[in-house]
Amino acid sequence: MPLPQELVKNDLAKGVLIGIGIAVLVPVAIAALAPVLKPAARAALKAGLLAVEKGRELIAELSETVQDVAAETEVELRESRFAAAAEVVDEVPMAAGEAGSGDPRTT
Repeated sequence: MPLPQELVKNDLAKGVLIGIGIAVLVPVAIAALAPVLKPAARAALKAGLLAVEKGRELIAELSETVQDVAAETEVELRESRFAAAAEVVDEVPMAAGEAGSGDPRTT
C-alpha cells in the first residue's frame, strides 16, 4: 500500500482527493449559507423585476411619443399637399363660358 506522502506526489491522487473534499464540503457550505443567500437572491430577483417593469414603462412612453410625432408629421404633410393642390387649382385658367358664374355646373 502506498504511503500518504507518495499519494500527495501523484497528480491523479491529488485530483481525486480534491474532488472528494469538494463533494463533501459543498453541501455543507450550501446548507450553512442558505439562510443568507436566499434573501439576497430574492432581493436581487425583486430588483430585476422592478427594473424590467420600469423599462417596459419607459418603452411604452417612448413608443407613444414617436406615434404622436409621426401623426403630427402626417397631418403637416397632408396640409402642405392640400395647400399645393389648392395653388395648382387656382392657377388653372377658366374657360370662356365659366368666367361669369364660377360654378362649372351652371353652364
